[in-house]
Amino acid sequence: MKAVLTAALLAATALPALAFDPANMSAAEKAAFGEAVRDYLMENPDVLIESINVLEERRMADEAKNDQLLVENNRDAIFNDGHSWIGGNPEGDVTLVEFVDYRCGVCKRISPDVQDLIESDGNIRWIVKEFPILTQESDMAARFAIAVQQEAGPDAYKKAHDALMQSRGPVNLESLTEMAGQLGLDSQAVLNRMNTEEVSAVLRKNHQLAEQMRVMGTPTFIIEGEMLRGMPAEGLESTIARARAAKAEG
Repeated sequence: MKAVLTAALLAATALPALAFDPANMSAAEKAAFGEAVRDYLMENPDVLIESINVLEERRMADEAKNDQLLVENNRDAIFNDGHSWIGGNPEGDVTLVEFVDYRCGVCKRISPDVQDLIESDGNIRWIVKEFPILTQESDMAARFAIAVQQEAGPDAYKKAHDALMQSRGPVNLESLTEMAGQLGLDSQAVLNRMNTEEVSAVLRKNHQLAEQMRVMGTPTFIIEGEMLRGMPAEGLESTIARARAAKAEG
């Protein structure tokens, strides 16, 4: 058995890769080889962990390349759809797109950080995509925000967006009527617009884009050519820096 094991190990390690053909091994040699590999991995588990890490790095790199292609193929719908609110610095050198759901706990939690970054940077073009996917309240909140923008303009939308992000109570006709009044808006006009085709068309287009981009959760960010499915632990600054460096390189 030792001779068989030795032969199997030599075949696996000493010969060129193309010369090692398990199909030509006998049943005993295959069994010995498998046992040798198992023993090696049991004695050196770091090798297995390292292999798994390499595979994960390759998977993430492949996903990043696929996401870059998705961004490239949908640039107009992402960055210039004609209906999404644009804030920050509209002439900024880097565009940050955010898919949001007003009932998403993470979206609410990171909202102050996102806005602080945009304000402190001063050169970020910020686009918000209404993407309600969690509950019926998500849909009502998104319709309210879009209706406010269509009725009262971008400044009113920003106030409604912030109010919805800060709200911790239920979303219903009563709470939205009260919110519109607090924002100095015509509550009835906003509520009447919420279920119009003009508002539904915006949501429909956003959902179609999300499907094409394989966006399945919120928050999702697109920063120039890079897509982030969730908020990175280190924040958005490093991605923005990479985007600026890529633009500088031309």
